Amino acid sequence: MTIGSINPIQSVTGTGYLSGVQGMQGVQGTTGSQGTDGSAFGSALVGAVDNLQQLQATSTTLTVQAVTGNLTDIHSATLASTRAQVTLELVAAVRNKGVDAFNEIMRMQA
Repeated sequence: MTIGSINPIQSVTGTGYLSGVQGMQGVQGTTGSQGTDGSAFGSALVGAVDNLQQLQATSTTLTVQAVTGNLTDIHSATLASTRAQVTLELVAAVRNKGVDAFNEIMRMQA
């Protein structure tokens, strides 16, 4: 049994483990020519949440199939469940950092 390598940087860019975290791809290479209204970051968050919902739906479907006995490969259900869990943790961490940053800005004195 061989174990493949883990590519954490590729997972964020959409080519690795969390390939469905769409929208995060455009945030890395931002230049000064883009607006500073935060629309790229907002679209990245929307893409991540949409992907999270899709992963959770897939996980739920495979879990129901596993419980009812209609699933032939439990490995796919386990992978789908783990992907949904890791993506949820990533989205929650980004949300928490955003809330912390907002609170820190609100504490600043003018």
